[in-house]
Amino acid sequence: MTTTSPSHDSATEQRLTELEIKASYADDLLDTLNQLVARQQEQIELLLREVSRLRQRGEPAAAPAAHNPRDELPPHY
Repeated sequence: MTTTSPSHDSATEQRLTELEIKASYADDLLDTLNQLVARQQEQIELLLREVSRLRQRGEPAAAPAAHNPRDELPPHY
């Protein structure tokens, strides 16, 4: 028959309590991350619908900026 000392029981109880606290924080973090991912997915879907709507309207892409040959000169000129 094995007997455990009160200090061993207390240490085990302390470790168990710490693990329960960590698990609680992990659950909370998981819930927060799930909400964030869900919001990001909604934003992505909204942006995809907006891009599709703009394409259907036939709006041309942004006009390219005028090309200036001076922009291509090395800095020492």
